[in-house]
Amino acid sequence: MNDERMDRILLGPGPSDCHPDVLRAMASPLLGHLDPAFLAIMNETRERLRALFQTRHSLTLAMSGTGSAGMETLMVNALEPGDKIVVGINGLFGERMADVAARTGAEVIPVRAPWGRILEPEQVRDVLRAHRRVKALAVVHAETSTGVWQPLEDLSRLAREHEALFLVDAVTSLGGVPVQVDDFGVDGCYSGTQKCLGAPPGLSPVTLSPRFEEVLSKRRTKVQSWYLDLTMIRQYWGEERFYHHTAPVTMVYALHAALGLILEEGLERVFRRHLLNGRALQAGLEAMGLKLFAQEGHRLPQLTAVWVPEGVRDEEVRGRLLREYGIEIGGGLGEVKGRIWRLGLMGHSSRRRNVMLLLAALEQILGEAGHPVERGAACAAAEEVYQKSASPDDR
Repeated sequence: MNDERMDRILLGPGPSDCHPDVLRAMASPLLGHLDPAFLAIMNETRERLRALFQTRHSLTLAMSGTGSAGMETLMVNALEPGDKIVVGINGLFGERMADVAARTGAEVIPVRAPWGRILEPEQVRDVLRAHRRVKALAVVHAETSTGVWQPLEDLSRLAREHEALFLVDAVTSLGGVPVQVDDFGVDGCYSGTQKCLGAPPGLSPVTLSPRFEEVLSKRRTKVQSWYLDLTMIRQYWGEERFYHHTAPVTMVYALHAALGLILEEGLERVFRRHLLNGRALQAGLEAMGLKLFAQEGHRLPQLTAVWVPEGVRDEEVRGRLLREYGIEIGGGLGEVKGRIWRLGLMGHSSRRRNVMLLLAALEQILGEAGHPVERGAACAAAEEVYQKSASPDDR
């Protein structure tokens, strides 16, 4: 492969850069998926996932497949034809969740908010009151298409009041901001390895509460997907170790190593690093005269969406960043395609030097594209954020 194509800094919506230790772990010799040595790695990976999800749920594992496999795992195991599910939709991945739920034969009841805004508890409350016997409420914690950080506590309380399972998409939040599954009262949560966990795409961490397990045990019909059927898969990840499918051994190595790095750094330090770098980037973008897309007060630090300035071509800027600096950022999806950029500082990519490099590169490219910028203002604004921090993190 062309060396130039491999020299990339991944600052988009995912995948993110991998730590060298993760890449080295993937080069380890293969073990059989039922080898006692590999089962020991699985056990430790499961414990590390519990620590990151901040849960005691026994049914915590890594599904084979990307984050969308985790989404489908929750839906096909929780829902049966005729069930009702309320789905929060304020971006592309809320829409995808509704699509996946509908394919199970369930009745999907949407609660909508404009892209870039959070779902307000009052909206959800009114919908839950208007429909009897709702089986589940599903929301996106960190909407990757918009950069919105959705509060969970009030929605969890509403789900409990209406005896509904509370299902959460944490694909972009896990490892970047707290995902306190037990404290937030989450019954089903899934994520992906390629974002804040800092591993390649290929696994979907999932954790399920005893309430979810009870629903699973009382199903009237078979789970629609054989491959994602937790009634069988949990026996492979549990004490029984019954064969279901050949696990992606190398990906489990990678996840095991990535989780080890996070826990070694410490959850609070990891969250603080993401928050500090994200706020520095956002300050720099605003100093360039750019407008942030997500609702103020509910902006993710690890994924920032920003409006493309008037008169500037989206693809031209992204193309120049890639060609001239080796930096990948993401464009908009769905109704904001071509209108926003999505800038990721996730996992190993969330480092101060990446913030400064991206801001400096954007300043130059936007200035040459005709957008008025004050040279040096963006990096100065970011530096001010770091200086105000008690202990700037240069990781």
